[in-house]
Amino acid sequence: MTEHAPLVLDIAGTSLTAADRRRLAHPLTGGMILFGRNWQDRAQLAQLCAEIKSVRGDLLICVDHEGGRVQRFRTDGFTHLPPMRVLGELWMRDAMAATNAASAVGYVLGAELRACGVDFSFTPVLDLDWGESGVIGDRSFHRDPRVAALLAKSLMHGLLLAGMANCGKHFPGHGFVKADSHTDIPVDRRSLKAILADDAAPYQWLNTTLTSVMPAHVIYSKVDPRPAGFSSRWLNDILRRQLGFGGAIFSDDLSMAGARMIDGREVSYTEAGVAALNAGCDMVLLCNQSVGEGEAVDELLDGLTEAQLKGGWQPSEASEERRLALLPSSPAKAWDDLMADPAYRHALDLIP
Repeated sequence: MTEHAPLVLDIAGTSLTAADRRRLAHPLTGGMILFGRNWQDRAQLAQLCAEIKSVRGDLLICVDHEGGRVQRFRTDGFTHLPPMRVLGELWMRDAMAATNAASAVGYVLGAELRACGVDFSFTPVLDLDWGESGVIGDRSFHRDPRVAALLAKSLMHGLLLAGMANCGKHFPGHGFVKADSHTDIPVDRRSLKAILADDAAPYQWLNTTLTSVMPAHVIYSKVDPRPAGFSSRWLNDILRRQLGFGGAIFSDDLSMAGARMIDGREVSYTEAGVAALNAGCDMVLLCNQSVGEGEAVDELLDGLTEAQLKGGWQPSEASEERRLALLPSSPAKAWDDLMADPAYRHALDLIP
């Protein structure tokens, strides 16, 4: 049986419980996502990351840390990073300064996280700023896909300098719809041609640079009745074959409303996880279900195990290779060394 650890879980607190350790040691667990509730200060975060790695050294420690309102760690020395729209506004005044500032933001973002033991951030947002989406809003670089792609590429260059992989989201684009997929099931009624010409264009332009992609929990009704993260047409036919993407694909959070309705019916976390894996996701996320007893986390671990044994989904060696490729390959600078590092100091001066 091929080893494949597709599940990314979270924990409720600021240190690991016995239940957390058991779940993280499970052979189907491949990653761990941190939230604001897991943060007290830098020393605690570094200790927590060390604890996680002591359970399994290959676990990918992730976080949503973009800048602006989506930045999980904001105190005890972490730099307050601007929302990506600020970089888009700078582009309109001075395009080359904006690309340099974006690289500085990426470097500071990645280097600070890595100094605390975090491997990976789900950034950059490639959604376009159509002016309608509350959930995307100022998280977007720009309305123009060319500007969004170049600023994202510059930000990813900064992440690379810090030894961190990247994640373009939310494929093929969440910026056009008003509804928030955390609480609703947004439907985008545009044609495939219109989406590929605009929102999805950065994914093709960045197919040499993106190391991972997260699809949107949005239904693009003229293309497929399923949300993009559960659609083989979107993930295999369009993202991989047509747009030439070869990296890892993460599902968005399976506990979001947009993930719980597939083919017109409400599904369990296990059904959603199996559907995402069978559609072409390499990894699936279940977030915010560890609070309390965490029954939903155990239900998904057991359910995916049973589904695998019954042939409901097939482990993939290629998926596991793509997961492992997201782990940092260079040692991180310690926090105090980073603070004194000339490249880091220079990058701080360039952040708008």
